Amino acid sequence: MPAGADPRPPPAPPPGPPPGPADAAVFTLPNVITFARLCAVPGAVWLMLQHRLDLAFWVFVAAGLSDGIDGWLARVRNARSRLGAVLDPVADKALLVSVYVTLAAIGVLPDWIAILVVFRDLLIVGGVVVLTMLHQPPGIRPLFISKATTAAQILLAAAALLLAGYGYGDSLVLDVLIWTVAALTFASGATYVAQAARRGMA
Repeated sequence: MPAGADPRPPPAPPPGPPPGPADAAVFTLPNVITFARLCAVPGAVWLMLQHRLDLAFWVFVAAGLSDGIDGWLARVRNARSRLGAVLDPVADKALLVSVYVTLAAIGVLPDWIAILVVFRDLLIVGGVVVLTMLHQPPGIRPLFISKATTAAQILLAAAALLLAGYGYGDSLVLDVLIWTVAALTFASGATYVAQAARRGMA
C-alpha cells in the first residue's frame, strides 16, 4: 500500500439509480390519473346530452375524487412535474366549463350562469396573456374568494346533476346555489381584474 493511502474502502454508491428531475417526468401515476379525468369530459357531456344525468353525476363525482387523489399522490410520491402542473387545472376547468355549458344547453341551469362562469375564466386567462405579452409577469396568486368560487361552482354542478338526474325537479337549494355562485363568480372576477390592473400600473 503506498504511503499516505487511505486504508478505508471507498464508500458504497447509493442503492438504485439517481432520481431524475421531476420536471421531466411525463408518465407518472398522478399525470395518468389527471389525463384520465380530462378524457372523462366528453363522456360526461355525452351522458348529459342523452339525459342520463344520474350517470353523469357519478362521473363528475369520480372526477372530483381523482383530482384529490392525483394531488395527494404527487405530494407523497414526490412526483410533481411541469406537465402535471399544467394538465391538472386544464382538466378541472375543461370538466367544469363543459358541465355548465351542457347543463345550460339542456335547460337544467339558466343560460346566464353558464355564460358568467365561462366569461370569468376567459377574463382571467385573457388578463394573464395580456400582461405576459406586455412583459409584466402576472404574479396573480390564488385568492380565498377564488377558491370559494370554485368550491361553490363544483357544488352547484353536482347538485344540478343529482337533482335533475334523480328526478327531484326544481329545488330551493338549487336556486340558492345558483345565486351564490353568481355572486361569488362576479366578485372573484372583479377582484382579479382589480389585482391585474394594479399589477399593470406598478
